[in-house]
Amino acid sequence: MNRHALPRLALAVALVACFGGPAALAQDDPHDLHQGHGQHAPALPTATDEADVDHSQHRPAAADDSGTDHAAMGHSMDHAGMDHSTMDHSGMDATAAPTQPRVPIPPLTDADRAAAFPELHHTMHHGDGVHGFLLVDRLEAWDGDHGTGQGWELQGWLGGDINRAWLRSEGEREGGETHAADIELLYGRAVSAWWDVVAGVRHDFAPGDSRSWAAVGVQGLAPYMFETQATAYFGESGRVEAVIEVEYELLLTNRLILQPAVEATFTGRDDADRGVASGLSSSEAGLRLRYEFTRRFAPYVGLVHERSHGGTADLRRDAGEPVHDTRWVVGLRTWF
Repeated sequence: MNRHALPRLALAVALVACFGGPAALAQDDPHDLHQGHGQHAPALPTATDEADVDHSQHRPAAADDSGTDHAAMGHSMDHAGMDHSTMDHSGMDATAAPTQPRVPIPPLTDADRAAAFPELHHTMHHGDGVHGFLLVDRLEAWDGDHGTGQGWELQGWLGGDINRAWLRSEGEREGGETHAADIELLYGRAVSAWWDVVAGVRHDFAPGDSRSWAAVGVQGLAPYMFETQATAYFGESGRVEAVIEVEYELLLTNRLILQPAVEATFTGRDDADRGVASGLSSSEAGLRLRYEFTRRFAPYVGLVHERSHGGTADLRRDAGEPVHDTRWVVGLRTWF
């Protein structure tokens, strides 16, 4: 043996004797030695007394367990022996969607439908007392092939929710002459949520001599939001006339509204004084586009076409009057 090796061997024996022999050196945590910059960590307990030791006092929170012998510490990591059927894996699959809502939605019942859409009765009032309303639906002018002209159509009521007095009037002037004008005073009673029955009188100022009619009809809101008026008129000498008017409001925007309207007049017998014959005597179709600056102030532009039919058209030809007329109109719609 080399003489220089003897001192080294003696030093090694002394170190082993001082620190408890090879078993103690084998239990040193190499990471604790590295973190302590060369200082030796205290010896860990053996497997026999491990249950009595608090491991949290010997291992740092960020310690690396890669060098620790878990088998000696009594922790079994054998996953093959674990019962996975008892483990809840529902939170592990993030893509799986539940088949039912967390809070089940109850099925829709007849009671729910009745609550959402209550049936309106005559006993349901908007308020007690007498109220009134006046709508000037058409107040317009035009410059057509047969001269300038003006036209109007208005209706209003006074009363409550069930019983009302109605006022209706319409007419036309062209070339400084009144071609048609009438006024109606009617009593109306609501018979359903959307329909009224009306009865009263109508007085014609033109064409021809003034005359009066008894009137009866219905008015209201037909399915698909069509405003409808159907009125029959009974005059002297068995004269009968029926007028049907339907209009619809198409909201292009909250303020820009397109209003198509169709009106047809039927006559029961020939009336030469008024220039009408039996059957479908005349019809009118209009398309008006209005802009509501406010709900009460809405100017509009429109296109109107009028036509006479059957025997009425023949009577107008014989009198040298036009059978049909198409014109652009400008006007105002307002209400009070």
